Amino acid sequence: MAEKSQVSLVDDYVSEYQGIQAQMGDPEVAGDQDRFRKLSKRYAELQPIINVYNDLTQAQEDHEAAAEMAGEDKEFAEEAKRLEGEIVRLEEELADLLAPRDEHDGDDVIMELKAGAGGEEAALFAGDLARMYQKYCEKHALSWEVLDVAESDLGGVKDMTVAVKAKNPSRDGAWSKLKFEGGVHRVQRVPVTESQGRIQTSAAGVYVFPEADEIESVNIDEKDLRVDVYRSSGKGGQGVNTTDSAVRITHLPTGIVVTCQNERSQIQNRARAMQVLQARLDQLEREKAEAEEAEGRASQVRTMDRSERIRTYNWPENRISDHRINYKSNNLDSVLDGNMDDLITALQTHERQERLEAE
Repeated sequence: MAEKSQVSLVDDYVSEYQGIQAQMGDPEVAGDQDRFRKLSKRYAELQPIINVYNDLTQAQEDHEAAAEMAGEDKEFAEEAKRLEGEIVRLEEELADLLAPRDEHDGDDVIMELKAGAGGEEAALFAGDLARMYQKYCEKHALSWEVLDVAESDLGGVKDMTVAVKAKNPSRDGAWSKLKFEGGVHRVQRVPVTESQGRIQTSAAGVYVFPEADEIESVNIDEKDLRVDVYRSSGKGGQGVNTTDSAVRITHLPTGIVVTCQNERSQIQNRARAMQVLQARLDQLEREKAEAEEAEGRASQVRTMDRSERIRTYNWPENRISDHRINYKSNNLDSVLDGNMDDLITALQTHERQERLEAE
C-alpha cells in the first residue's frame, strides 16, 4: 500500500514538473518576472526527484533487458547483477527525496542577531556570529545583505538584520541550512574588556524566519503601524548621513519592531522594512498553527524554542556544543571561520529523523 502511495506521489510530481516546463516555455509567462521566479523555484525543488526517478526507470528497463539475455551471455548476467544493486540504491535515494520535509526548505531567510546579557562582550560575540554566518554563506552560494545594523563602540553588533538568499533556486535553500540557528547562543571566554583574565559567560540571540514571497500574504492594516523616520547611524549611534532615510516600523497589535537603514532612500528602506515585518508576521502565524497542531499529539516534529539556550561556544577548550542534539566538537576556530557543514548536517539528520517518527 505504501509503495502504491509512493508511485502515485511520483506521478503527481512528474505531472507538475511537465506542467511547469510548459509554462516556463510560454513567452507570456517568461515576461512576468515574479511568476517566472516562482515557477523556477518550484522547478528546482522538483528537479532532483525527477532526475532520480528517470535514472531508476532507465535502470529498471536496462535490468529487464539484461535479465532476458543473462542465460545466453555471462556478461549480461553480470550486468543484471550490477543493475540490481543500482536499482536498490536509486529506490532508497528516491524514498529519501519523497520523505516528509519542511515546506519552507527552499525559501530565503531573514536573520536577526541581538547582543544579550554581557554588555560590550555580548556585542562582540554577536559580531563573531555574524561573521561566521557570512563566511558560511560565501561558501554555499548564499548572498548576505545587511538591512540594518547598530554597532557597539568596539565594533561589535548590538542589533543586526540580514537577508540571506540563494543565488540559484534550489530544493535546499537558505532556510534548510540556517533554520536551526534560531535561539540563544552562549559564549565562554576571556573578554577583551576583562583586565584580570577571567573567563566570563555572555550571550547573543539569533532569530531566523523564511522571507515572505509577497506582502499580501498577511493583511497588514496601515492603521496598525507606527512609522518613524530618522537618520542612519553608525558605531555608538552616531549619525552617518544628513537625511532622515532610516525607517522604524512598529506593528502595534503584536509589538514587533522592524528597522531598516541600509537602502539609499526612505522609500526603499520602508519597502524593505515592510518585507521583513511581513516575514515576521508570517512566522508568527506559522508558530501559532504549529502549537495548535501539537496539542494532544505525543510525537511531533520539534519546533526549536528560540528562547532556550541552543549552543555554547567555549573559547579556552576550542569547543562548540549544540545542546539540542548533544553535538560536541573541538573545532570552534574552524566553525567560526564558516565551516559549519558537519554541525548543520547533524542538525538536518536529527530533524529528518524526528519528522519520520512524527509521520
